Formats: sequence, C-alpha cells, structure tokens
Amino acid sequence: MKHLALPVSNQERSRRFYEAYLGFDARPARRYDDDVLMLYNADGFSLALGHADEPIRLPAWLHFGIGLPNPDAVRAFKDRLAADGVEIVEEWEEPEYVSVKFLDPDGYIVEAAWEPPQES
Repeated sequence: MKHLALPVSNQERSRRFYEAYLGFDARPARRYDDDVLMLYNADGFSLALGHADEPIRLPAWLHFGIGLPNPDAVRAFKDRLAADGVEIVEEWEEPEYVSVKFLDPDGYIVEAAWEPPQES
C-alpha cells in the first residue's frame, strides 16, 4: 500500500501533526483541485487529507501505523508524545513486540511499533 486518504476536520492541524510525528514532510505538500491536501513521507507513502463534512465516526479497533527500528525507538517516541501532551491510548511491552498507540487530532488511532524481522 502506498496511499491513505483520511477525512479530517482541520487540514492544517492534521498536517502539522503528521509532519511533526510521522515524517510526512519529506516533500512539499500539494493541494489538489478538489481541496485535498497531499502529504508525503520519505518512503514514498502519500497521505491525503480531505475535509470531513460530517462528524468522523470510527470503529474502536480501526488504526494504522508505522514501524520503528528497535524497542528503544518506540520508547523514545512514546516519551516524546507524552511530553507533547499527545493522548496515548495503549502501550505494549513484550520481548517480541513493543508498541504505543496514540490519537491524532481527529481521534484516529495511530500505532508506532517494533517487532523483530520474520525469518523466511
């Protein structure tokens, strides 16, 4: 998957969040004719932020996330989120899995996690 489109209540607020915490500032943002704001990360993944015309309602299990290179990176990221007042909704600390789930400005659950590479 190389693209995700999300309805948001405030594009600029969401833009600042995704640029600051998830690296979606690798290329200049682009606004399309339909007023969708497209953000890009260094891996070439694009995030489309469109205006939500209605309240955003999501199932409790819905989330998306990023992988981090090691457990300490997840812990440091969690500390940064907490220091910035970002709401953390779940944490996991196991030998083979370290994760933090947090809320974006519209209540989407985002996960940052590490697990060891799978052997083929």
